[in-house]
Amino acid sequence: MRKQRFLQRFGNLDSAHVNHAPIKQVGRWSAERLSRIRSSRDYSECVPNVEPDLAFLQHNRSEPSVTWIGHSTFLIQLSGLNIVTDPVWARRMAFQKRLSPPGIELSDMPAADVVLISHSHYDHLHMSSLRRLRGDKKLLVPAGLRSKLFLRGFKDTVELHWWEDERCGGVTFSFVPAQHWTRRNPWDKNLSHWGGWVMQPDSGPTIYFAGDSGYFRGFGDIGRRFKIDVALMPIGAYDPEWFMSAQHVSPEEALRAFLDLKAKYFVPMHYGSFKLADDTPKEALDRLEAARDRMNIPEDRLFLLQHGETMRFHKGNDDNEAKDGSDS
Repeated sequence: MRKQRFLQRFGNLDSAHVNHAPIKQVGRWSAERLSRIRSSRDYSECVPNVEPDLAFLQHNRSEPSVTWIGHSTFLIQLSGLNIVTDPVWARRMAFQKRLSPPGIELSDMPAADVVLISHSHYDHLHMSSLRRLRGDKKLLVPAGLRSKLFLRGFKDTVELHWWEDERCGGVTFSFVPAQHWTRRNPWDKNLSHWGGWVMQPDSGPTIYFAGDSGYFRGFGDIGRRFKIDVALMPIGAYDPEWFMSAQHVSPEEALRAFLDLKAKYFVPMHYGSFKLADDTPKEALDRLEAARDRMNIPEDRLFLLQHGETMRFHKGNDDNEAKDGSDS
């Protein structure tokens, strides 16, 4: 039975405090950012866009696939369902223009059956994008967020606490822990929860979407509960690490989490779309590759998707073997 709570403020495992920086630390980061801006940090090497295979994506109801649209937004096709994670097609985030356009335009998206929300921060939940996304979509959201979405007209919304499940079609969706925080206005800090989603189809790959998180022991807990084929992991918005590490994993920590999860494939996300911190897309990828080599993780276990690119699966000697869309 789902727990009913009133105005609960949510927290992290081990009572980890996130985004409780004093004014002095915020001032230090602001001064560092100004210095870095003046030194002209290089954002010229952005994530490329490829032509999406719209004919396949709009008609596919049988083959598992993962398509990166940008930031934390994916189109995931499992068991005949079109699943969209953290829908953000916004061209701006606050005062910053998007670095690269979405991999699929909203008007070209197939009708969505299920939308997964990891938490309510604006770069993970863009109301206009959600409203314009076609389809009779069911929203699966963290505990505490349903009422906010219901008031905006999204009636088919189910909220879950950590480790709770919801069954849709042939897929079981499990809401799992993350180390983060949330706020959309000055009064609602941590009044809704945050987390990741594990998608378990009756047949096909099990996919873990991490949302936003700092590095924490929960990755090991998730890895012990589920047999994960694909881990969609954030690698951006980590710099400066003295300020960001509690809420955003670095590329090296993302790979540590991947090993904790015991997943088969790693797909990086949460980089290359918006300037949310001081790191650049190239820095994130360079650090990811250096750490992969240092940690002796085979190169073929990392899938560096471009915006609009699709990861597809076929049965081979190794069940749920992945391939990129260029082989299709």
